[in-house]
Amino acid sequence: MRNYNFIVAVLVLIVFLNACATKKQGSIDSNSLTIENPYFGQKPPGLTPELFAPGVISLNGRYEYGISFSPDLNEVYYSGNKKGGVADIYFSKREGEKWTHPKKANFTKGEKEEEMQPFVSFNGNTIYFVAYNADNTDSKIWYVNRLEDSWSDAKRLESPINNDEIFYQNQSKNGDLFYFNISKRKTYYAPNKNGEFPEVHEVGIGGVHAFISPTQDYIVVNARNKEDDQRKSDIYVYFKKKDGTWTKPINLGDSVNSTFGETCPSITQDGKYLFFSRYNEEGGLSNIYWVSTEVINKVRPVDL
Repeated sequence: MRNYNFIVAVLVLIVFLNACATKKQGSIDSNSLTIENPYFGQKPPGLTPELFAPGVISLNGRYEYGISFSPDLNEVYYSGNKKGGVADIYFSKREGEKWTHPKKANFTKGEKEEEMQPFVSFNGNTIYFVAYNADNTDSKIWYVNRLEDSWSDAKRLESPINNDEIFYQNQSKNGDLFYFNISKRKTYYAPNKNGEFPEVHEVGIGGVHAFISPTQDYIVVNARNKEDDQRKSDIYVYFKKKDGTWTKPINLGDSVNSTFGETCPSITQDGKYLFFSRYNEEGGLSNIYWVSTEVINKVRPVDL
Protein backbone atom coordinates (compact mmCIF):
# COMPACT_ATOMS: atom_id res chain seq x y z
CA MET A 1 0.00 0.00 0.00
CA ARG A 2 1.49 3.27 -1.05
CA ASN A 3 0.64 5.27 2.01
CA TYR A 4 1.96 2.58 4.38
CA ASN A 5 5.15 2.15 2.37
CA PHE A 6 5.50 5.87 2.86
CA ILE A 7 5.09 5.52 6.60
CA VAL A 8 7.74 2.83 6.76
CA ALA A 9 10.14 4.81 4.62
CA VAL A 10 9.70 8.01 6.60
CA LEU A 11 9.27 6.71 10.13
CA VAL A 12 11.14 3.40 10.09
CA LEU A 13 8.70 2.35 12.79
CA ILE A 14 6.59 -0.43 11.29
CA VAL A 15 7.88 -3.66 9.83
CA PHE A 16 5.21 -5.38 7.85
CA LEU A 17 4.72 -9.11 8.13
CA ASN A 18 5.27 -11.64 5.40
CA ALA A 19 2.38 -12.49 3.14
CA CYS A 20 0.14 -15.35 4.21
CA ALA A 21 -2.42 -17.54 2.59
CA THR A 22 -5.57 -16.83 4.58
CA LYS A 23 -8.60 -15.37 2.85
CA LYS A 24 -11.82 -13.75 3.97
CA GLN A 25 -14.54 -16.17 4.99
CA GLY A 26 -18.27 -15.95 5.54
CA SER A 27 -19.03 -13.00 3.28
CA ILE A 28 -22.21 -11.04 3.87
CA ASP A 29 -24.71 -11.23 1.03
CA SER A 30 -23.94 -7.93 -0.67
CA ASN A 31 -27.34 -7.99 -2.39
CA SER A 32 -29.13 -7.90 0.95
CA LEU A 33 -27.38 -5.44 3.27
CA THR A 34 -30.07 -5.52 5.94
CA ILE A 35 -30.19 -3.21 8.96
CA GLU A 36 -30.92 -5.90 11.49
CA ASN A 37 -28.49 -3.92 13.60
CA PRO A 38 -26.34 -0.85 12.82
CA TYR A 39 -23.31 -2.92 11.85
CA PHE A 40 -24.41 -4.44 8.54
CA GLY A 41 -26.56 -7.02 10.27
CA GLN A 42 -23.59 -8.52 12.11
CA LYS A 43 -23.93 -9.67 15.68
CA PRO A 44 -21.58 -7.53 17.79
CA PRO A 45 -18.45 -9.42 18.91
CA GLY A 46 -17.37 -10.26 22.42
CA LEU A 47 -13.76 -10.73 23.49
CA THR A 48 -12.71 -12.43 20.25
CA PRO A 49 -12.08 -10.17 17.22
CA GLU A 50 -14.25 -10.85 14.19
CA LEU A 51 -13.88 -9.85 10.56
CA PHE A 52 -16.06 -6.81 9.85
CA ALA A 53 -18.55 -6.86 6.98
CA PRO A 54 -16.72 -9.47 4.86
CA GLY A 55 -17.47 -9.15 1.15
CA VAL A 56 -18.87 -5.65 1.63
CA ILE A 57 -16.27 -3.52 3.43
CA SER A 58 -13.54 -6.11 4.00
CA LEU A 59 -12.84 -7.23 0.44
CA ASN A 60 -10.29 -9.60 -1.03
CA GLY A 61 -7.49 -7.95 -2.98
CA ARG A 62 -7.11 -4.61 -1.19
CA TYR A 63 -6.17 -2.95 2.09
CA GLU A 64 -8.95 -1.60 4.32
CA TYR A 65 -8.21 0.59 7.34
CA GLY A 66 -9.16 3.74 9.23
CA ILE A 67 -12.91 3.25 9.76
CA SER A 68 -15.32 5.76 11.34
CA PHE A 69 -19.09 5.78 11.94
CA SER A 70 -21.48 8.69 12.23
CA PRO A 71 -22.89 9.12 15.76
CA ASP A 72 -26.32 7.85 14.69
CA LEU A 73 -24.64 4.78 13.11
CA ASN A 74 -26.36 5.46 9.80
CA GLU A 75 -23.14 6.16 7.89
CA VAL A 76 -19.70 4.57 7.74
CA TYR A 77 -16.51 5.91 6.16
CA TYR A 78 -13.23 4.05 5.72
CA SER A 79 -10.03 3.88 3.65
CA GLY A 80 -9.19 1.34 0.99
CA ASN A 81 -6.71 0.77 -1.79
CA LYS A 82 -5.13 -2.02 -3.77
CA LYS A 83 -1.47 -2.83 -3.35
CA GLY A 84 0.50 -0.02 -4.93
CA GLY A 85 -2.74 1.77 -5.79
CA VAL A 86 -4.32 5.10 -4.89
CA ALA A 87 -5.82 5.48 -1.41
CA ASP A 88 -9.50 6.43 -1.40
CA ILE A 89 -12.21 7.03 1.19
CA TYR A 90 -15.31 4.88 0.77
CA PHE A 91 -18.71 5.31 2.39
CA SER A 92 -21.99 3.50 2.85
CA LYS A 93 -25.32 4.73 4.28
CA ARG A 94 -28.42 3.13 5.68
CA GLU A 95 -31.39 3.90 3.44
CA GLY A 96 -34.71 2.34 4.32
CA GLU A 97 -34.07 -1.29 5.18
CA LYS A 98 -30.62 -1.64 3.59
CA TRP A 99 -27.12 -0.27 3.48
CA THR A 100 -26.02 1.24 0.19
CA HIS A 101 -23.14 -0.38 -1.67
CA PRO A 102 -19.89 1.41 -0.73
CA LYS A 103 -18.78 4.20 -3.05
CA LYS A 104 -15.78 6.51 -3.25
CA ALA A 105 -16.27 9.83 -1.47
CA ASN A 106 -13.79 11.91 -3.52
CA PHE A 107 -14.05 14.81 -1.10
CA THR A 108 -11.32 16.96 -2.70
CA LYS A 109 -12.68 16.35 -6.21
CA GLY A 110 -9.20 15.65 -7.55
CA GLU A 111 -7.44 18.57 -5.88
CA LYS A 112 -5.49 15.94 -3.96
CA GLU A 113 -4.70 12.59 -5.57
CA GLU A 114 -5.16 10.50 -2.43
CA GLU A 115 -7.54 10.63 0.55
CA MET A 116 -7.65 8.38 3.60
CA GLN A 117 -8.35 7.97 7.34
CA PRO A 118 -11.73 9.69 7.71
CA PHE A 119 -13.05 10.65 11.15
CA VAL A 120 -16.67 11.70 11.68
CA SER A 121 -17.04 14.29 14.45
CA PHE A 122 -19.16 13.54 17.51
CA ASN A 123 -21.94 15.85 16.31
CA GLY A 124 -21.87 14.21 12.89
CA ASN A 125 -21.48 17.53 11.09
CA THR A 126 -17.80 17.35 10.06
CA ILE A 127 -15.53 14.72 8.56
CA TYR A 128 -11.80 15.21 9.04
CA PHE A 129 -9.51 13.24 6.75
CA VAL A 130 -5.97 13.13 5.38
CA ALA A 131 -5.27 14.19 1.81
CA TYR A 132 -1.91 14.14 0.06
CA ASN A 133 -0.15 14.10 -3.30
CA ALA A 134 0.51 11.02 -5.40
CA ASP A 135 4.22 11.26 -4.53
CA ASN A 136 3.29 10.95 -0.82
CA THR A 137 4.00 14.60 -0.01
CA ASP A 138 1.91 17.35 1.58
CA SER A 139 0.05 15.01 3.95
CA LYS A 140 -2.40 17.34 5.75
CA ILE A 141 -5.74 17.35 7.54
CA TRP A 142 -8.70 18.41 5.43
CA TYR A 143 -12.37 18.54 6.31
CA VAL A 144 -15.88 18.75 4.90
CA ASN A 145 -19.00 20.06 6.63
CA ARG A 146 -22.43 18.50 6.38
CA LEU A 147 -24.99 20.23 4.21
CA GLU A 148 -28.66 19.28 4.07
CA ASP A 149 -28.15 16.10 2.03
CA SER A 150 -24.48 16.23 0.99
CA TRP A 151 -21.07 17.52 2.07
CA SER A 152 -19.44 20.90 1.49
CA ASP A 153 -16.36 21.45 -0.63
CA ALA A 154 -13.27 20.13 1.10
CA LYS A 155 -11.00 22.62 2.85
CA ARG A 156 -7.55 22.30 4.33
CA LEU A 157 -7.63 22.81 8.11
CA GLU A 158 -6.22 26.18 9.12
CA SER A 159 -4.17 25.26 12.17
CA PRO A 160 -0.54 24.86 13.29
CA ILE A 161 -1.29 21.13 13.01
CA ASN A 162 -0.75 21.40 9.27
CA ASN A 163 2.62 23.10 9.57
CA ASP A 164 4.15 19.63 9.37
CA GLU A 165 3.44 16.36 7.59
CA ILE A 166 0.73 14.61 9.61
CA PHE A 167 -1.82 11.81 9.52
CA TYR A 168 -4.36 9.74 11.51
CA GLN A 169 -6.40 12.51 13.11
CA ASN A 170 -9.24 11.74 15.53
CA GLN A 171 -11.15 13.49 18.30
CA SER A 172 -12.32 12.96 21.84
CA LYS A 173 -15.88 13.88 22.81
CA ASN A 174 -14.86 17.41 23.84
CA GLY A 175 -13.47 18.07 20.36
CA ASP A 176 -9.74 17.94 21.13
CA LEU A 177 -7.96 16.74 18.00
CA PHE A 178 -5.26 14.05 18.21
CA TYR A 179 -2.91 13.22 15.34
CA PHE A 180 0.49 11.81 14.42
CA ASN A 181 3.20 14.24 13.34
CA ILE A 182 5.17 12.38 10.66
CA SER A 183 7.92 14.99 10.62
CA LYS A 184 8.58 14.69 14.37
CA ARG A 185 7.55 11.02 14.68
CA LYS A 186 5.32 11.77 17.67
CA THR A 187 1.66 11.97 18.63
CA TYR A 188 0.27 15.43 19.35
CA TYR A 189 -3.08 16.92 20.26
CA ALA A 190 -4.69 20.30 19.64
CA PRO A 191 -7.24 21.49 22.23
CA ASN A 192 -10.60 22.46 20.78
CA LYS A 193 -11.05 26.22 21.09
CA ASN A 194 -14.58 26.94 19.85
CA GLY A 195 -14.09 24.73 16.81
CA GLU A 196 -10.57 25.91 16.08
CA PHE A 197 -7.17 24.41 16.92
CA PRO A 198 -4.72 27.29 17.46
CA GLU A 199 -2.12 25.40 19.51
CA VAL A 200 -0.57 21.93 19.65
CA HIS A 201 0.94 19.86 22.44
CA GLU A 202 2.93 16.63 22.54
CA VAL A 203 0.96 13.74 24.07
CA GLY A 204 4.00 11.93 25.43
CA ILE A 205 3.43 8.38 24.20
CA GLY A 206 5.06 6.05 21.70
CA GLY A 207 3.67 4.13 18.76
CA VAL A 208 1.77 5.37 15.71
CA HIS A 209 -1.88 5.57 14.67
CA ALA A 210 -2.85 6.78 18.14
CA PHE A 211 -6.62 6.93 18.74
CA ILE A 212 -8.06 8.65 21.79
CA SER A 213 -11.04 7.25 23.71
CA PRO A 214 -14.18 9.42 23.85
CA THR A 215 -13.46 10.59 27.42
CA GLN A 216 -9.65 10.67 27.03
CA ASP A 217 -9.18 8.04 29.77
CA TYR A 218 -7.07 5.89 27.44
CA ILE A 219 -5.44 5.94 24.04
CA VAL A 220 -4.72 3.00 21.74
CA VAL A 221 -1.79 2.77 19.32
CA ASN A 222 0.02 0.24 17.21
CA ALA A 223 3.73 -0.32 17.66
CA ARG A 224 6.39 -2.88 16.92
CA ASN A 225 6.42 -5.72 19.41
CA LYS A 226 10.07 -5.81 20.42
CA GLU A 227 9.55 -9.12 22.24
CA ASP A 228 8.32 -10.84 19.08
CA ASP A 229 10.89 -12.45 16.81
CA GLN A 230 9.04 -11.17 13.73
CA ARG A 231 8.91 -7.64 15.19
CA LYS A 232 5.35 -7.35 13.93
CA SER A 233 2.99 -4.50 14.80
CA ASP A 234 0.65 -5.03 17.80
CA ILE A 235 -2.09 -2.94 19.41
CA TYR A 236 -1.22 -1.34 22.76
CA VAL A 237 -3.12 0.86 25.20
CA TYR A 238 -2.01 3.70 27.46
CA PHE A 239 -4.24 4.67 30.38
CA LYS A 240 -4.37 8.20 31.75
CA LYS A 241 -3.29 8.52 35.38
CA LYS A 242 -4.76 10.91 37.93
CA ASP A 243 -1.91 13.37 37.42
CA GLY A 244 -2.62 13.56 33.68
CA THR A 245 0.37 11.49 32.59
CA TRP A 246 0.12 8.11 30.87
CA THR A 247 0.90 4.61 32.03
CA LYS A 248 3.44 2.51 30.22
CA PRO A 249 2.05 0.88 27.05
CA ILE A 250 0.14 -2.33 27.72
CA ASN A 251 -0.04 -4.94 24.98
CA LEU A 252 -3.64 -6.10 24.42
CA GLY A 253 -2.34 -9.64 24.20
CA ASP A 254 -3.66 -12.65 22.37
CA SER A 255 -7.24 -11.45 22.73
CA VAL A 256 -6.50 -8.86 20.01
CA ASN A 257 -3.01 -9.39 18.63
CA SER A 258 -2.24 -12.39 16.47
CA THR A 259 0.66 -13.92 14.59
CA PHE A 260 -0.08 -11.32 11.93
CA GLY A 261 0.40 -7.56 12.24
CA GLU A 262 -2.34 -5.29 13.63
CA THR A 263 -2.64 -1.58 12.93
CA CYS A 264 -4.91 1.50 12.76
CA PRO A 265 -6.95 1.02 15.96
CA SER A 266 -10.09 3.10 16.50
CA ILE A 267 -12.84 3.30 19.11
CA THR A 268 -16.52 3.79 18.32
CA GLN A 269 -18.09 6.97 19.65
CA ASP A 270 -20.12 5.05 22.23
CA GLY A 271 -16.91 3.46 23.49
CA LYS A 272 -18.23 -0.08 22.97
CA TYR A 273 -16.04 -1.44 20.16
CA LEU A 274 -12.42 -1.44 19.08
CA PHE A 275 -11.84 -1.60 15.33
CA PHE A 276 -8.45 -2.32 13.79
CA SER A 277 -6.82 -3.74 10.68
CA ARG A 278 -5.00 -7.06 10.49
CA TYR A 279 -2.58 -8.03 7.72
CA ASN A 280 -3.89 -11.55 7.30
CA GLU A 281 -5.04 -11.63 3.71
CA GLU A 282 -3.01 -13.34 1.01
CA GLY A 283 -0.28 -11.00 -0.18
CA GLY A 284 -0.01 -9.25 3.20
CA LEU A 285 -3.13 -7.13 2.66
CA SER A 286 -5.22 -5.90 5.58
CA ASN A 287 -8.80 -6.63 6.67
CA ILE A 288 -10.88 -4.71 9.21
CA TYR A 289 -11.72 -6.47 12.48
CA TRP A 290 -13.76 -5.44 15.52
CA VAL A 291 -13.96 -6.56 19.14
CA SER A 292 -15.60 -5.40 22.37
CA THR A 293 -13.65 -2.76 24.30
CA GLU A 294 -13.94 -5.09 27.28
CA VAL A 295 -10.56 -6.36 26.04
CA ILE A 296 -9.21 -2.94 27.05
CA ASN A 297 -11.00 -2.83 30.40
CA LYS A 298 -9.54 -6.22 31.28
CA VAL A 299 -5.99 -4.83 31.21
CA ARG A 300 -6.82 -1.55 32.98
CA PRO A 301 -4.65 -1.13 36.11
CA VAL A 302 -6.71 -1.25 39.31
CA ASP A 303 -4.84 1.63 40.95
CA LEU A 304 -5.87 4.31 38.44
